[in-house]
Amino acid sequence: MQSKINELIKRFESLRKDLEKEYNRLRIDYGYTIEKRRIVFLKEFAQKNRRFKEGVLRMIFNASVRNVLSAPFIYMMIIPAVILDIFLVVYQYTAFFLYRIPRVKRSDHFVYERHFLDYLNWVEKINCLYCSYVNGLFSYAMEIGACTERYWCPLKATRHPKFPHIWYNDFADYGNPEEWIEKYSENDRAFCKIKNKEE
Repeated sequence: MQSKINELIKRFESLRKDLEKEYNRLRIDYGYTIEKRRIVFLKEFAQKNRRFKEGVLRMIFNASVRNVLSAPFIYMMIIPAVILDIFLVVYQYTAFFLYRIPRVKRSDHFVYERHFLDYLNWVEKINCLYCSYVNGLFSYAMEIGACTERYWCPLKATRHPKFPHIWYNDFADYGNPEEWIEKYSENDRAFCKIKNKEE
């Protein structure tokens, strides 16, 4: 049973690599390159993209009532998001230090590059910046939670989560006490493996 799961995980990783290759191919189709974390469009693509840019006033006057009414509720979420961010940083610098877990890199989760798109106006770019921050924060929080779970409770559930985190496949199967003891007792070494891969 375990070998079948491992085989499926390997196939999944192979598909992820194929997906990455496909994304790289799209760079050519859409005419951009990445230079030191900056997205640069070829001149003819940039000119074409600008033709799709909507003016701010036109965008505001064309906005639906439901979008206008929901805006304050969307933007007030920045308050709990920033509070969560602060607590995550404090948690990592204290608990992760004590557990000897390598800190999660923010740069792996917070991606800010939509502002390079010529077809977005400045309001849309601010909206995209906000979405990038909040969704990056949730991804960052999920990985911090995943590392904590790997340290304290590396047990799979009976039902496979819809979006399992990066450590989930390393957990002991539900109902396998021998594997649970093995996984729990090696929690320090599990994180060393990841650290060695990065180095």
